[in-house]
Amino acid sequence: MISPIENLESLRIGNIDFISPDEIKVLLDIEVPNDVTLNTGVPRSFPRINGYVLFSCENGYLVGQINWITIERSQYPKRRGIQDFGIIDLPFPLRIISINPLGVLRYSKQSTDGKVEYEFSRGIDIFPTVGDPAYLPTEEQLRAIIENGYNRRVQIGTSPLCGNAVVSVDPDKLFGRHVAVLGNTGSGKSCSVAGLIRWSIEAAGKNSNSRFIILDPNGEYAECFSDLKNVNRYAVEPDDEKGIKQLKVPLWLWNTDEWIAFTQAGGKAQKPTLIQALRSVRDNVQNNYSQIKGFIKVIAAILKIELKSTNAFSGGGKTKGFCDRLKIYKDDLAALVDEDSPEKTISDRLCEKINFFINTPSNGNTEWPVFSFDALNDLYKDFIDAYIQCGGTVNDFLPVDENKPIPFSGENFISSIEANAELMNTSEYVETMRMRVQTLLSDKHLKPVISYEADYSLEQWLEDYICPKTEDSSAITIIDLSLLPSEMTHIIASVIARMNLESLQRYRKVNNGKTLPTTIVMEEAHTFIQRYNDDTETYSASSTCAKIFEKIAREGRKFGLGLVLSSQRPSELSPTVLSQCNTFLLHRISNDRDQELVHRLVPDNLRGLLRDLPSLPSRNAILLGWATELPILVQMKHLPEDKRPKSNDPEYWKYWTENKEKVDWQMIADDWQDKEIAAVSENTENTDECTN
Repeated sequence: MISPIENLESLRIGNIDFISPDEIKVLLDIEVPNDVTLNTGVPRSFPRINGYVLFSCENGYLVGQINWITIERSQYPKRRGIQDFGIIDLPFPLRIISINPLGVLRYSKQSTDGKVEYEFSRGIDIFPTVGDPAYLPTEEQLRAIIENGYNRRVQIGTSPLCGNAVVSVDPDKLFGRHVAVLGNTGSGKSCSVAGLIRWSIEAAGKNSNSRFIILDPNGEYAECFSDLKNVNRYAVEPDDEKGIKQLKVPLWLWNTDEWIAFTQAGGKAQKPTLIQALRSVRDNVQNNYSQIKGFIKVIAAILKIELKSTNAFSGGGKTKGFCDRLKIYKDDLAALVDEDSPEKTISDRLCEKINFFINTPSNGNTEWPVFSFDALNDLYKDFIDAYIQCGGTVNDFLPVDENKPIPFSGENFISSIEANAELMNTSEYVETMRMRVQTLLSDKHLKPVISYEADYSLEQWLEDYICPKTEDSSAITIIDLSLLPSEMTHIIASVIARMNLESLQRYRKVNNGKTLPTTIVMEEAHTFIQRYNDDTETYSASSTCAKIFEKIAREGRKFGLGLVLSSQRPSELSPTVLSQCNTFLLHRISNDRDQELVHRLVPDNLRGLLRDLPSLPSRNAILLGWATELPILVQMKHLPEDKRPKSNDPEYWKYWTENKEKVDWQMIADDWQDKEIAAVSENTENTDECTN
């Protein structure tokens, strides 16, 4: 029987020749194998880049990772005394390995079968010294390094550097602190993302209450979860046979930033008009105002704006324009009520107030009055009093939240824009904005996505896209964005992501601090979360989308909202989002800029492992960050062909040599031009005409 000391000595590979806080150099013994070692229990490649080495320390071993291997020529002969036989012994090569210190493998306890158990922890408090021996880790020690940690419930693969030890992660650490899966096209990152979702659900068991919301810009994930229960799939074009439902992101869910980004509203006239139009249409729907009551309230709001701007009493030309608008308000007030209406008296009184106001010139000006602040303030108060007489209250004039998701139709929104533009004297400046909204509403391809349905409530949307009310909660929601125009893709993704964040914020508020853990999965994240120039005041669809994901990255964790980002160009991602990702799964990355960015994400003493990035085979990845104690080279679990996202490379040769099919471009053109939709619409109109 081999004693513990003899067994340890058999694992010795050399001695420390140099040591610093971030690097240890070991001079390998001459007898150490050049390729494979057999003294660890099973054959193992050694020395090997990114392999592990141990050094004795108090209550355990210091763990280091091989960074590089080199050869130096020794100044001493290989065998002393051989010169006595008249033979010249030349200097011989010495092998030196550089090691990055990682942490400490401590004795934990001894099991019932006599084996010692270990526990690995990052950080080093006591370093070895020059001359101390270096050892190969045994299989048990390797597994203790890789498989160490608590709550590692989800197995994602094995470690080829550590005897195929199982690599598992804690889902709380993985999804609770945001994950970035990065790699070139064809490196296996889409399969890794699909695998992380699938393996997590399988680990949770049959009664899984997990929630994954996949924003799929290319339609890759439509079929890869078809074997699982409680999977909701939404697309621009529904398919009842495949169980794909109609994607619905009605325009009343959009907030001010998203509307400004879509309409490209300018700051001086268009943006204030747009904001006031949103306030008016949501306010009217919510409070169900009578026509006269709603009009009085709008005029009062405009007068308040004029008071703050000082335009009405700061000069002749501006004053003349304001006077003309007051005349329009007076005519509209008179036209809104009938002679026998109970509100006729209120309308007449306001008209008299306006007449008195505009017919009182000052400062010798006979063409139009130069109003004073006090006079205009009195007129504003008159409108407030009239509104109260119509049944309103002063509290109704508190600022209206233009972003409150209150349902309204597109036609009402157009009318609100036109009415507020006329009242604010900005009609000539908002025509382009109004036309963009009108074009959106008339787009037959997008109409099912953004249209208003009277019976479709906010509650129903939250239940469909975030979490069902029943106990049998949906595990996965796949949102196919592939047929949306580029600009609309950013807007729709922004709305869905923002609604997730805000709904979970309110969930925690009404449930005494409880959270509803949810994960948003973003494929091709570099197209949605792009770098943008923060100095510009212009709103674009891409920057608006990036900003909401930045907010989720910063604040989502405390509300139970995590991110899984998949990208092939990390250098194009928003630095804010990338800096908030605490776990990285790195597949093959060849681009120099992308490699440089990834290197900056890890400490200096751990960058050696990242040198493998350009040469990693498919399915292999480097796991580092919050979800693992130390960076690990992982061979991801095998994912069957039918459970992978549809992102395979096209088979050119097979098509060139075997495909004999003719392309039906007419069918593609008809689909592209929505001729079927147009025909259906035309037939419907003809039917209506015949009916009438």
